[in-house]
Amino acid sequence: MPPIDSETRHWFAEHLQPHEPSLRAYLRSSLSSPSDVDDIVQDTYTRILAMREKTNLRSCKGLLFAVARNAVRDLIRHRAVVQHVPITEDADSPVLQDKADVVEFVSRQQELALLTEAIRSLPTRCREVLLLRKIQGFSQREIANRLGISENTVETLVAKGTHRCRDFMREHGAHPNHLRDSRT
Repeated sequence: MPPIDSETRHWFAEHLQPHEPSLRAYLRSSLSSPSDVDDIVQDTYTRILAMREKTNLRSCKGLLFAVARNAVRDLIRHRAVVQHVPITEDADSPVLQDKADVVEFVSRQQELALLTEAIRSLPTRCREVLLLRKIQGFSQREIANRLGISENTVETLVAKGTHRCRDFMREHGAHPNHLRDSRT
């Protein structure tokens, strides 16, 4: 992004900066880490300033919160898809140990990779709700409030996602007994 000129600074101070306390409060209700809040605020400002270069922006407050909401969704999706696996050898790794449970470990890793692929194949909203419920442990009410949908919709999407993942894994040769339809 090019250096910010004085006109852009003035526009930012007038149209965006007054809403920062509200934006941070909103983000704190959605994110657990203060550093994530800071990152999303900066990402939001960057996105809006890039938009401003291309078009005349109206309703900056609404745009600010919409862009922040999308940035939070992007962060959640990114974390759900990306797994940081160290490349270095770990002496405690079951694969490096000469034990019978190496086969079980490798099998679980393959099953996890298949489950990841199954989750990626879900429709966007279904995947988002399933990850928030099953991976991040949010309650149905929290998910409903966060995404602006009903608790019944959350329950339906979790059940649908669980069924589709189970079916996907069965179609690919896995027998996911631990994937039950839990309507909690």
